[in-house]
Amino acid sequence: MKKTEKVGWKQFVLSILGALLCKVSVMGCYPLIPAYFAAVYLEEKGRWLLSIGMLTGLIAFLPITVIAKYGMTILVIAVAIRMCEWVEKRCYTVLAAIVASVGTLLLSVFGGIFDFRNQISLLLAVLEAVFIFGFVILASRGVHLFLEEKESAKIMEPIKDGFQEQRLLNYAASFEGLAKTFLSMGKRMTDQSEEMGKMQEEITGRVCSGCDACALCWEPSNHTMYGVLGRWIGSLFQTGKPDIKVSRELEYHCRHAEDIMREATGIFEQARWNRAWYNRLLENREMIAQQLDAMAYIMQDCIHESVLLDAKEKRKLSEIRYRAKECGIVVDEVHLYQKNSGHMQVFLRVHSKWGNCVAVKLLTKAVIGALDLHMCPHKDVRTFIGKEVVEITYEEQPVFHAVHGIAKLIKDGAAVSGDNFSCMEKADGELVLSLSDGMGFGMRACKESEVVIDLLEKFVEAGFNKETAIKMLNSAMVIRGEDEQYSTVDMASVDLYTGKTEFYKIGASATFIRHKNGSVECLLSSSLPVGVSFEIEIERATKQLADGDFLVMVTDGVLEYLQADRPEETMEEIISDIKTNHPGLLAKKILEKVMLHTGGEVRDDMTVLAAAVWEN
Repeated sequence: MKKTEKVGWKQFVLSILGALLCKVSVMGCYPLIPAYFAAVYLEEKGRWLLSIGMLTGLIAFLPITVIAKYGMTILVIAVAIRMCEWVEKRCYTVLAAIVASVGTLLLSVFGGIFDFRNQISLLLAVLEAVFIFGFVILASRGVHLFLEEKESAKIMEPIKDGFQEQRLLNYAASFEGLAKTFLSMGKRMTDQSEEMGKMQEEITGRVCSGCDACALCWEPSNHTMYGVLGRWIGSLFQTGKPDIKVSRELEYHCRHAEDIMREATGIFEQARWNRAWYNRLLENREMIAQQLDAMAYIMQDCIHESVLLDAKEKRKLSEIRYRAKECGIVVDEVHLYQKNSGHMQVFLRVHSKWGNCVAVKLLTKAVIGALDLHMCPHKDVRTFIGKEVVEITYEEQPVFHAVHGIAKLIKDGAAVSGDNFSCMEKADGELVLSLSDGMGFGMRACKESEVVIDLLEKFVEAGFNKETAIKMLNSAMVIRGEDEQYSTVDMASVDLYTGKTEFYKIGASATFIRHKNGSVECLLSSSLPVGVSFEIEIERATKQLADGDFLVMVTDGVLEYLQADRPEETMEEIISDIKTNHPGLLAKKILEKVMLHTGGEVRDDMTVLAAAVWEN
C-alpha cells in the first residue's frame, strides 16, 4: 500500500507540472506540451492522471485553436505509443520522440485548418519539431529517475549487516578454536624406550613374580636379564618378530623363557594394535581439524565476498531499469556488486512487461549499455524472459575464453579406462581442469578415479581453496581405506581474467604448456598419489598464460611407453611438431604419435587433456 501512495504522489506532481507547462510559450509555439506529454506517457503508471492534468491545462490557459492543434498532437502520441506497445510489446523512446515531433510538425504545417490568421513559418515549425525530439529523449530519463522508487528493503540482500558479520566471525573463530583443540590433543604414538620399559615391567609381573629365582634374576646388581630381555623386545619393535640368536640367549638365562616370549609376543601384538588405532584416531582428528579450518575459511570469505554498490551507483541502476523498460522488460529488483577480485556482478529479478517472451540478449544489451562494461549472463540462464519473475546474474566478461579437447585410449584387454577427467568453468571466471589416473586398470581403477574427480569437483564448486580441497579429498580416500587403491590428481586452475594459472600435482604425470611462439614448457611431479598416506605433499606451481597458449595434461600411460630415455623431452618434441590450434585435434594427434612409439600396443590407459586460451 505504501508503494502505491508514493507512486501516486509523484504522478500527481507530474500531472500538475504538465498543466502548468501549458502556459509556457516560445515564439507563439507551445513545444513543451507534446514533448512533456510523450516523455511522461512512456511510463505506464498514472497515464490517466497525466492526461487529465494536461487536458485541464490546455482548457484553462490556451485558446481554442491552440487546444485543437496540441490536443490532436497529444491524442496522436497516446494512440501511437499504445499501438506500438500492443504490436511490439514495447515502445522505444526514440519512436515516441519521432511521433511527437513529426506529429507536431505536420499539424503546424497544416495549421491553417485551425487558424488562418496565426500560421507559423515552416522554419519555426521545424525548429519546434527538433526541440520536441531532443526534449523527449532527454526528459524521459529524468522522468524515469524521478519515478523510480528507492529500494530501502532488498529481497535478495547477500551483504550482511554489522551484527550478522560479527556472528559469522564468531562462528569462524569457534571453528578455528576447535581445529586447534583437535590438533593439540596428542601426538602420534611411536616406538620409544619408555614403551619398551612398560612392556618389560608387565612381562616380569605376569611370569617372573611367581618364580623362585625371581630375586636372583632381577637383582639390582645383576643386569644380565635386563639386557637380554630388552634386546629381545627391541627386535620385536624393529622387525616385528624376535631375533633367533637373542631368543636362544634368553633360553640360556631363564628356564621360563618360552612363557616370557609367549607373553611378550601377546603384549607386543596388543600394543601394536593399540598404537595403530591411536594413530588412526589422531589422523581422524587432523582430518576433522582440516574440515573445521575449511569451514572457518568459507565463513570469512562469505563476509567479504562482495561489496554492494547500490547506494553509490544509483544512476547506473536507474539506467538499467530504463533500458530494460525500453525492451519491454520490467526490472523488479536490481543490485550491483563489486567482488573481491574487483570485477562487477549484477543481480536482477525481471519479467516481461506484457507477458510475452523477450530475448535475454536484449536485457544483456541493456546491462552492457548502462554499465559500459562487457557483461555476460551465467551459462545456466534461460534464453527468454516471460511473465514469470526470473533471477538473472551477470558477471563481468573475462579477458580470455577457453576451449578444451580430450583423447583417450583404453588398455588392451580392458573394458573401460581407469582415467577420468573434468573441465569445469565457474561463474567467477575460473577454469578448473582435473585429471585422475586410478591405480591399475579396468572397472575398479575407473571407479576409484571417478570418486576422486567427483569429490574434487564438489569441494572446489563449494568454495574451498584448492589445497584444502585436495587435503580433504585425500583424508576421505585414506579413511575409505581400500587396499592398494590409489589415484593421482593433476589439476590446473586458470584465471580467465588475468591468465594466471596454478598447477596442483599429487603423484601426477608431467604437464606441458605450448606457447604461441611454438616453445614447450614442462612441469614435473614426484609426489605420492592420494590415499597412500594421511600426510600428503602437494606440489604447486604458478605460470602466466597468454593469448594462444595451450595446456596439455597427460596420464602416466602416455609417457611410460614412449621407449625413450627422457620421455618428457620426447613429448615436448611431439607437441611442438603438431601444428594445430584445435585442442581436440591436438590431443588426438598426440596419442597417434605416441602409438608410433609403442608399436600400436596400448599397454596402459592413455588420456590427453588439452585446453587453449584465447582473448575475447
